[in-house]
Amino acid sequence: MNPFFFFSKSPELEAGTSNGFYFLIRIAKPQDLMSLAEILSNSFHSRRGIMGWAYPFLRLGIYEDLRTRIRSKKEQYLCLVAMVIRNTESSEELSTIEIENQDLVATVEMSVRSRNGANFISFNAWHLHSWEYVYLSNLAVDVNYRRLGIAQKLLDCCETKAIEWGFSDLYLHVLENNYTARRLYYRAGYQLEEVEWTWASLLFKQPRKLLLRKSFSGKI
Repeated sequence: MNPFFFFSKSPELEAGTSNGFYFLIRIAKPQDLMSLAEILSNSFHSRRGIMGWAYPFLRLGIYEDLRTRIRSKKEQYLCLVAMVIRNTESSEELSTIEIENQDLVATVEMSVRSRNGANFISFNAWHLHSWEYVYLSNLAVDVNYRRLGIAQKLLDCCETKAIEWGFSDLYLHVLENNYTARRLYYRAGYQLEEVEWTWASLLFKQPRKLLLRKSFSGKI
């Protein structure tokens, strides 16, 4: 059964319950970095074969990159985390427990980027409806907590925040062979904007990147 979530204006953005435990979605803190690096590494990198040797270095790189972004404290950057809170009788107890010590199970990042910025994503400029745009990245859920609706609720939080920032569109990339993620995004209302070709996809048959966009102009 999917969790039932309610919205809050506090830094702890959303909370809900499923199968006897509570979820809380909040803004990431520096002390979350180790757990987040593990979630992201497990979601995007294999430990099989030679990759098992490289895994600690990949995880360290993810840790350092994420630490830089979180500590930058940019006004229009957000890293959200979802955590599971056990042994809680009711949602009213959420304000009294030590949430920092609970298990992190998912994350997503969002930021406002510009066409002339160093982090401008490589799609055709005509896809953009303004000079700046909101881009989502690094949506990842621990394998033991998938199919509970957490990813969808993280996307909902990002949409709410984008509207607060004054935007009416969200952009993200997904690999064409990541069918599970594609189903999630399509169900959430994202649509294909562009199929991106690279030399790796042309010469080595690597999966292409798909640019997806969700528009919610009617909600602003």
